[in-house]
Amino acid sequence: MAWNVLSLFTTSGMLFLEVSLVAFLLQGNYASGLEALTRTFVVSGLIVGLDLFLKVIYLFGFGVPLFVDNSEQTHQIKWGLWVFHRLVLTAVYGVILFMYHSKWRERLPARPAFYRYVCIMFIMNALALLACGLTANGASFGFWLYGATIVCYHAFYLPLLYKIFLADFFQEEDLHLENVYYSEMKDAGFFDADWE
Repeated sequence: MAWNVLSLFTTSGMLFLEVSLVAFLLQGNYASGLEALTRTFVVSGLIVGLDLFLKVIYLFGFGVPLFVDNSEQTHQIKWGLWVFHRLVLTAVYGVILFMYHSKWRERLPARPAFYRYVCIMFIMNALALLACGLTANGASFGFWLYGATIVCYHAFYLPLLYKIFLADFFQEEDLHLENVYYSEMKDAGFFDADWE
């Protein structure tokens, strides 16, 4: 029970972060700061609330062990739900990728970082979808692949966000200037041992 509740809130929090990021960036320059945040949180709250409601019904209403993995017994309902869940996420990222190569490209953010993020998340969700489909059909490799994709998602999602969107923003200009000054002083001979 405790594991299911903890997993439910963890996955809902990660989904809220993922939906919020995409919803915020898809607004582009069409809204002001407070208006964009309000719209983002409303959209994310509705989507994650619906997802959380369905998972609670499966967990506590029907007794389907969504987060407890047991490779000895395959629950068709559980893996059917995960296939549907991953199919929706893969379809959303696939539509955004399709829009980059269509006439609706100008509606998307003009940031290359957003395109890289969408590509990585599409590949990750497509792998998880394949793994869920294989596991639903009884393949043990699918169970292993699903576990690997979930571990990679939870371990590397936040570092991925930092590297793609925030690393350039938090890079200090002073540090670069100090490196430039140091190399100029070194080239001029200020750090030679002959100063005595």
